[in-house]
Amino acid sequence: MRTKRLEPLHLVFAALGGLVLLFIVAPLVGMLLASSPGELAETARDPEVERSVWLTLATSMGATLILAVAAVPFAYLLARKKFPLRQLVNGLVDLPIVIPHSAAGIALLGILSRGTFIGELGERAGIRFVGGHAGIMAAMAFVSVPFLVNAARDGFAAVPERLEKAALNLGASPLRVFFTIAVPMAWRSILSGLILMWARGMSEFGAVLVVAYHPIITPVLIYERFGAFGLRYARPISIIFIGICLLFFIVLRLVAGRRYHAEG
Repeated sequence: MRTKRLEPLHLVFAALGGLVLLFIVAPLVGMLLASSPGELAETARDPEVERSVWLTLATSMGATLILAVAAVPFAYLLARKKFPLRQLVNGLVDLPIVIPHSAAGIALLGILSRGTFIGELGERAGIRFVGGHAGIMAAMAFVSVPFLVNAARDGFAAVPERLEKAALNLGASPLRVFFTIAVPMAWRSILSGLILMWARGMSEFGAVLVVAYHPIITPVLIYERFGAFGLRYARPISIIFIGICLLFFIVLRLVAGRRYHAEG
């Protein structure tokens, strides 16, 4: 009886959810219908488009893997240890999400440009941040690393602490506990965070535009084509890039799902 009384409410919620899905899907479908297969094929063969897509995928993946080395252990610390100003630290982690990304690019430029300490160190090591791949990766990592830290922190928090304490009591080192208990049990959340960070890095525009306009990544190329030639020339690139991102995203999700079911 109680379930039947709730059915009209569920219908209302479903209708509202349908509006949300329509809001997300309708612009994408409209963009796809507005472009012809010939335009998409011609754009896909454009060498500049190909270079920008591969550069975007590679730099975002590189930024994700490099930051993961520090972000995952940091997330474990946030999940397990109570220390003064812990909430402040959590707030600082989320800061890149709330600040305008063009402002984030300007902030990064202030520490990565020539004449700065990090900029000088980079030049001595042969790494160019401003107008280089390293700058693109830094901009992508800055705006996307909160997704990895938050997802991994929630995953570690869900791991029963008693298992870690039992392993420590049996003589296991904290490092061994981290790699043999915490990480394997939180791997789904960590992988989800890695995927989200990678995807968010690929879509970054504002910070990258300020730090490294060239070499050009796909979001910047879309902006450049739109400004120079209009919607007709920017739209096919957008469709191709969205399709590639969706393909990689779905494949990674499927791989994660199969591994989960295999272990279950």
